[in-house]
Amino acid sequence: MHTTEHHWITTPITADILRGALDLERTAHGLLPHRLPAWARAQCADGQLAMAEAQPSGVRLVFRTRATAVELDTLPTKRVYVGAPPRPDGVYDLLIDGRLTAQSTVTGGNALTIDLATGSAEHHSGPAGTLRFADLPEGVKDVEIWLPHNETTELLALRTDAPVEPVPDRGRKVWLHHGSSISHGSDAASPTAIWPALAASLGGVELINLGLGGSALLDPFTARTMRDTPADLISIKIGINLVNADLMRLRAFGPAVHGFLDTIREGHPTTPLLVVSPILCPIHENTPGPAAFDVSALGTGKLRFLATGDPAERAAGKLTLGVIRDELSRIVKQRAADDPHLHYLDGRDLYGEADAAELPLPDDIHPDAATHRRIGERFATLAFAADGPFADHRA
Repeated sequence: MHTTEHHWITTPITADILRGALDLERTAHGLLPHRLPAWARAQCADGQLAMAEAQPSGVRLVFRTRATAVELDTLPTKRVYVGAPPRPDGVYDLLIDGRLTAQSTVTGGNALTIDLATGSAEHHSGPAGTLRFADLPEGVKDVEIWLPHNETTELLALRTDAPVEPVPDRGRKVWLHHGSSISHGSDAASPTAIWPALAASLGGVELINLGLGGSALLDPFTARTMRDTPADLISIKIGINLVNADLMRLRAFGPAVHGFLDTIREGHPTTPLLVVSPILCPIHENTPGPAAFDVSALGTGKLRFLATGDPAERAAGKLTLGVIRDELSRIVKQRAADDPHLHYLDGRDLYGEADAAELPLPDDIHPDAATHRRIGERFATLAFAADGPFADHRA
């Protein structure tokens, strides 16, 4: 599978050179990084969550080496949507000493064919492939290979033309973030261009990204995972999935938020904890869910979402983004009286009405690449400002 012009050294892929993953599953082919531990995955049989947490958003190989060539054998699983144009191959970002140096893809792999009209999915096996980066600069350097944020990636083998070793602790703070597909990176250009990765880079912190597409649902096992994960800074971005899944009513939402925060605080009693409400999403500002795929748009080659609820149903406790923002603000204000390290950020400060006019959401829910950059830059400015919730934690 690999080329022969270099004297290759194969290095086992272990946790000490892999960041952003909370679990490594040994498969028939290699290792599959997970962003939720096995015990948490066992508590939910939802296929959407299983797909999301196994996509390595924010997961990267990090090592120090003199190598000028690197190869990584992987087995990707790519998504194919019936009736929609083919999705591009997932992008791998190569960083040398913290700077984006090259990008590449791995062809082939498995395919997960999803029919949005019926909700069915079918898995087709395919071949592994090899990622190659050559002509790296001479001398000792820190190498990061960020895995595709939107493509399940089994890691088979790592080869270099010089030995590798773990990067020593640089004293950077660890930022643990949880959110929806927007935090996961939907429609971002590459894994280091998702907004949490951009914000982490600007803030000088190490990211653990629990952005889980379609799955920011106040699940207790996610709260316990965050409770048990070492972190110096924590944020949760809650709202859009609860509305577009039409998962709960206002009566359940408030106590669920309290319970989620209570659980995190069991393991992180004084860690800066930032609650972020939803960014602007016009279809759900005042209209409840559930959201539905606009099947008629597939014929045009576009993926779009519709809000199918009735605004009048808010009186019966149905959630909208406006309702959620009001409740989150109230809860954080109430709790902050006894928890000075708890903070609130209105998501419309990251993407609001003026932004929507300039950079509308292409599918009516998810931001595009330019908007990811704007959100990431604004979050870094607000969170890491001198008077921000993450102040004094910049490296």
